[in-house]
Amino acid sequence: MEERTERPRKQQISGIQIVFASILSIGLLLTINFSARIRRGQQIEEVRARIEATINVLSTEQADLISERDYASSDAAVIEWAHREGKLIREGEVLVIPVQPANAQITTPTPAATPIPLATPTEPPTWHLWWKLFFDGPPPGS
Repeated sequence: MEERTERPRKQQISGIQIVFASILSIGLLLTINFSARIRRGQQIEEVRARIEATINVLSTEQADLISERDYASSDAAVIEWAHREGKLIREGEVLVIPVQPANAQITTPTPAATPIPLATPTEPPTWHLWWKLFFDGPPPGS
């Protein structure tokens, strides 16, 4: 009798399977692209937040410097400098400059005595502590 041997069928890919595979691959590519855009957007948002914080700090510093500049260019700052640094006086004021007498000796302060450290109690060796924990008595030789 004749033996029939079945040939293995070659599975052919149908047109629907090709369309489904292409739609699936396009969807996968779009998903990967979208997630990459989300990551880049988050990184840009973090950079924007850091830049805004830096701008706020620099704006505060600028306002402080502007107010300091305005004060430095005012008459009040000039008068204050003249009294403190320039040693200038107004009408009716008397300038007093303290001078040390010529025969006065400059004394150097005596250094304070250094405190003597107290003797700290010595800690027992750790094996003594373990001995006391296990045997409720002093270790041998102590």
